[in-house]
Amino acid sequence: MIVLGIILLVIGFLTGIAILWTIGIVLAVLGAILWVLGSLGRAVGGRKHYW
Repeated sequence: MIVLGIILLVIGFLTGIAILWTIGIVLAVLGAILWVLGSLGRAVGGRKHYW
């Protein structure tokens, strides 16, 4: 999710499409939050880890 967010950020920046930029930011932040929660041992979506 983080990688997809970064890819969308780059594509949105290069092409000037604002919606891709916004979606990329949201996906990158959400992926980082899930990654941190999963690495702390907290169950995310019923799972003890999040890839």
